[in-house]
Parts: sequence; structure tokens; C-alpha cells
Amino acid sequence: MVIVAGHIVVDPDQRGPYLANCVSVVEQARRAPGCLDFALTADLVEVGRINIFERWESQAAVEAFRGSGPSDEQSAAMLAASVAEYDIAGVRSLT
Repeated sequence: MVIVAGHIVVDPDQRGPYLANCVSVVEQARRAPGCLDFALTADLVEVGRINIFERWESQAAVEAFRGSGPSDEQSAAMLAASVAEYDIAGVRSLT
């Protein structure tokens, strides 16, 4: 399993429009083979921060979906980013 997690920072006035433009990306990801979860969410404390969480069955599934990465428009709107991939060997359910 692969988890992609972190955050990006956009202009606080642009966070809502940025997220609205990402709805189709989230929908596509959730339909993609190997996607277990995919979320882009507004941070509750920092007004320009967008939290990223993705869970995939494999690295191959991540790469097949990711393709060339964010669009030029999305990249231009990002003021900063801190996102990493984690290879997960085991899982313990908390529910």
C-alpha cells in the first residue's frame, strides 16, 4: 500500500476556487484502479492550506493515475508544497 500525504499552500482568497477546480480530479482518482481513498481538504486552522491524503493499493496504481502531475494552472497557484509518498507494509484497523 502507498499513502501520499502532506499539504499545499495557496493564496487564502484562492483556496475555495482552487478546491472547486479539483472536484473532477478527486472524482477521477476515486474511480481509478487501485485507489482506496483520495481527499483534498481545506485546513481548519491555516486559511491558505489544503491538506492532501491519498491511499493506493500499489506504487503502480499511483503512477498510472498521476501521469504528468498537477496542471500548469494548479502548479502556478501553489505558493508552497510539502507532500510525500509512504510505502506501508502493514495496517491495523482502529475500528
